[in-house]
Parts: sequence; C-alpha cells; structure tokens
Amino acid sequence: MDASDLEHRARTRSGCIPPELVSRLLELGHAKEVEREAGRGEWFCALEWARVLGGQDRRVEALAVLDPYVATGWWTAAAATAGLLEEWGRGEEAVALARTHLASARSYAETGGGSALASFARLLARNGLADEAFELLEPHIDDWTLAHALIDVAQGAGRDEEAAGLLAARIPVGHECDSLWCCSGLEPHLAVGLLATVHERQGRVEEAVALLSTRQFTSLNGRDQLADLFARHDRIDELRAYADTEPLGYATQRLAELLEERGDVDGAISVYRQAGEASVRRGNTAVELARLLARHDRYDDAIEVMRALADAPGGAEDWIVDVLCTLYADHGRPQDALSWLDDLKARRGKEEWELFWIRLPLMAACGRVDEAVELTRAHPEGSTSYAAEHVATLLAHAGRTEDAVIVLERYAPANASTLAGCLIDLGRVTDALALLQHTHPPPSAVPTTPLWLDEPPF
Repeated sequence: MDASDLEHRARTRSGCIPPELVSRLLELGHAKEVEREAGRGEWFCALEWARVLGGQDRRVEALAVLDPYVATGWWTAAAATAGLLEEWGRGEEAVALARTHLASARSYAETGGGSALASFARLLARNGLADEAFELLEPHIDDWTLAHALIDVAQGAGRDEEAAGLLAARIPVGHECDSLWCCSGLEPHLAVGLLATVHERQGRVEEAVALLSTRQFTSLNGRDQLADLFARHDRIDELRAYADTEPLGYATQRLAELLEERGDVDGAISVYRQAGEASVRRGNTAVELARLLARHDRYDDAIEVMRALADAPGGAEDWIVDVLCTLYADHGRPQDALSWLDDLKARRGKEEWELFWIRLPLMAACGRVDEAVELTRAHPEGSTSYAAEHVATLLAHAGRTEDAVIVLERYAPANASTLAGCLIDLGRVTDALALLQHTHPPPSAVPTTPLWLDEPPF
C-alpha cells in the first residue's frame, strides 16, 4: 500500500469500495468479504472491520487490521487508529501514536495539512494536555483552521484570556475588510467571531454582542453567530430586532426556530410571513416556512406557500419545484404534483431535465413505473448516464433490481457505485467488487511543503 494512493482513493471515492457500500455488505451478511478486502488495501473495509472487531472486544485484532495502513505514514489511518484507542479509554496510547506519526512525516502534505495539527491538538486537550495543545497552536493563530482549534483548547487550558489577547491583536481599530483577500493572516472579521466566542464563554456576553455588532455580516455556513448568541441567552426581543435588519434571513430563521422550540408555532409562522418579500433569500425563507408548516401537519398551508412562490414570475427554479412536489408527495397527492408539472410544461413549451426528473418518483408513486421509464427514454437527455441512474433508482425501489442492473450496465463505469449497490443487493458481490476496484496509479503528488515544526514537542 502507498499513502498517496490511499489518500487519492479515499478522497475521490474512486477505485475503492466506498463506506456506504461497506455498510451494505455488512448489513447483508457479507462480513467475510469485508474482512478479506480489509487485508487487500481497501481502507473503508479496514476501518469498518476494525470497528466491528473493537465492538466485539477483539481489540488486538482490530489494531492489526489497521497496522499496515498506519505503516504507510498516512495520517488518516493514524488518526482513525488513535480515535479507536481513545474510544477504548487508551488516551495515552492514542496521543503517542499521533505524535509519532506527525514526528516521522516528511512533509506538511503527508499529514493532511492544518487539519491534522488541529485534530492532534484537540486530542491532546481531551486527554489532559490542553496546555501543550495551546502552545502547539499559538504560533499558527493566523491560520483559520488552527485559530479555531486554539479557541477550542484554550478553555481546558485555562487560557481564555490569553487567547482573547491574541485575537484582539488581529482586529485593527476602525478597519473593515472590503474583500476576502484584504488582510494577510487571520482576517479581522474571522478574529472578531472567534473573540466573541471566547468572551461569551467567559460570561462577558455584552462584550460579545458589542463585538459582533461591529461586523457588517455575522453569518457563516448558513448560521448567524449574533442571532445564535441572542437565542442561547433567551434575548428574544434583541433577536427579533436584529432579524428585522439582518438581510440574509438567517436571524429570521433562528428566531422562528426559537419560537417553535418554545411551543409558539403560530409566532414562528408569523415571523417567516413578515420577512416575506424583504428577505434577500426569499426562496429560502418560503422553504423554511413550508417545512415548519409540514412539521406540524399543515400540509395544505405548506403547499400553498410553495405554490405561490413557484407560480410567481421566475419562481419555478428546480430546487423550489422539488420542494413543492415533495410536499405534495408527502401529503399523499403525487397526482396533483404531476398536474402542476404538466401545467408548467405547457406554459414553457418544454421541460428541461432539471425539472423533468422530479416527475419520475411521482409517477412511480402513482404506479406508473413503466410509463416513467418510457418517458425518460423519449426525453432529449434520456440516453445519458445520469438519466439511467434515475431510471435504475425507480426500478430498484419497485423491486426490479435486475432490470435496474441492465439499465446501469450500459453506462458502466459512470454509475459504478450505484450499479455495485444493485449487484450487492442481488448477491453478486464478486461482480460488484470487481466493478469498484482498479489498479490505476493516483495522480502525481502535490509538491511537498515543510512541516511547521520539526523540533519537539514532536
């Protein structure tokens, strides 16, 4: 085995048995095959088989399964093994293994980059070595990943105040970045978010609020930090006022979530309805409202919300239509969804694939699987590999897995994972594994970069 090859296959999920199919093999009683492939360089088989053995208290055997992968110098294998050791209450061994691996790595790339150093630091902190973790990360605070890890370990080390000082030094007074590339190192707006986290943890909530209020946007990855802070401290009036001004709608969503959690469903509905047209993310707000209504069995109201959006000029985007049709189907009304799609097609004069595929499971729900298959074949994109995957899914869900295999085999290896899953379901495990595996070498490795540290503590 080779670390670069293992990394490439694990990252791309190509030339290997992916984790979801390893789980399927085990569920269907093919443990022997998983065990065999674990010894043949199939990382996801090895990882899952080691977990199985560990769950049976066969821990020596579990570690033996992973040893050859760790011996390649691949960080992912070392981290996974350390994770198992930690789960078993052997934290000191976990730390020693990860430390040894990082010390012996010849390059930054071999360790998986900053994420490896961050995970090692968190491992140290979880096992009584938070001070060492803090010292390890402090020189790299200008790296976002490592700065975030530093904040995570600071509390256990009793060094929140020190972490706050490091972050405050990276927030220029009166400066606002006008682009993502404005400042070198840790960008001030990211430092503000991390510093607010520390202040809140210290009980300095007012300072955290004031700090976040200096940022034009406090949203990241679909959440708003200031809105979440208000919600955690039950400051509902301030959250409501903030939702009125926050343009992306994340504060509105958090306010509605908080009201729903408190049992005020009508209040949550009202929040979404009031946001309405004012939200930059109008479609997202409508979808959240519809899902809220559906959660409380108000499907007719949910469908009405999505119909109004989808019927508006330019509103029938594929993701909007998908939500609408899913609501119809969940409410036991697939035929109504099909009728709506027919009307939309008539208005447009055509039906692009992005909307066409949505009708297929609806037809299947109406018992029209064969008609759906024929309709797909007649579509301008019906001969593509992605169309074949949709057809195969319909057939497999209808219990016609052999027919699904016939459809997919015409396009192999484009749909290798889906086809292999069908073959496994039919008991044709050997054929499935042969389809998934290959021996092509991975792309050339990226030029290596020196590790940050080549001195102790490693």
